[in-house]
Amino acid sequence: MAIKSCGTVLSSSLRQVGLSELGDCPRIVRCFDHSLTSERSGEELYNVLLEYAAGGSLADSMKSRGKPLLEPEMRRHTRSILEGPEFVHSKGFVHCDVKLQNILVFPSGGEEVKIADFGLAKRAGERLAKGGKLGGVEWRGTPMYMAPESVNRNEYEPPSDIWALGCAVVEMATGRPAWGSRAASNAYALMIRIWVGDEIPEIPEGLSEQRKYFLMECFAKNPEKRWTARMLLKHPFLALDRGINDKEFVKDCGVEFPDFSPRCHFDFQVWDSMQCSRTSWESGSLSPSSEMDSDPSVVGELSSDSSSVIHRIGQLVSPERPNWIDSEGWVTVR
Repeated sequence: MAIKSCGTVLSSSLRQVGLSELGDCPRIVRCFDHSLTSERSGEELYNVLLEYAAGGSLADSMKSRGKPLLEPEMRRHTRSILEGPEFVHSKGFVHCDVKLQNILVFPSGGEEVKIADFGLAKRAGERLAKGGKLGGVEWRGTPMYMAPESVNRNEYEPPSDIWALGCAVVEMATGRPAWGSRAASNAYALMIRIWVGDEIPEIPEGLSEQRKYFLMECFAKNPEKRWTARMLLKHPFLALDRGINDKEFVKDCGVEFPDFSPRCHFDFQVWDSMQCSRTSWESGSLSPSSEMDSDPSVVGELSSDSSSVIHRIGQLVSPERPNWIDSEGWVTVR
């Protein structure tokens, strides 16, 4: 067990470290209890009793080994870290300080990681009070991990946790901060880089294509286009260990995650534009020369539906050269 303590007068942040409203999740450091104690000096302390992580933080672990994580290890840690914010977001909270220093390592029984320290957490949708020291705005979190909307509009919602996660993944891959080592020495210059233009943290060379795509989804400048934790958990980069056709749901935190990420060209529900089932075609119970001829409603539907499978395949096998310039009807994958 680990105990965090501070004077009761300054304990407002420490009281949130365990965030008891969340409940238990295997990917979040457990908070067992809290207590008040009186010291000999007469000072009253507020104490939080937490699950002890013998491996320290992931930042310390990487520093001691002196080299970046290998891709299989990084994939495993990224998946574990993501399951924490997904659970937090599902409960209506935002962590606001996702970073390697707040990811704790549990070496017993095989190395695993858990997210910790909810001292800066807030409820999703809750507006932060103004009046802070930085231009009348309360900045919270670590500048190296802050999202553009947090710097620009003082917004700290679930997408900001995803941006911070992307920064953490870059750090795991390179052993250096996502914005470079020099950025840590000048927070205001870093804020300007995040605020102005379209710059994002540099995605390291030598990464697999799946890992690069994963980071691009984390670093979407527009938070509305940034992937959620639930979507990222089904990203092909994290699915490689499970197998590309694995349809198992992640259930570590008691939540089932639907498959939002298409894994092949035909994995879109909008392609099912006919009322007849695919199994009917495969079994031979439905053919163009039988039921289509006998049922004019089916013929009418297929001929009028320009997005139907038959129509699209017909365009591909036509002797005429198709016009690929027309983008109407295309589905954007990335």
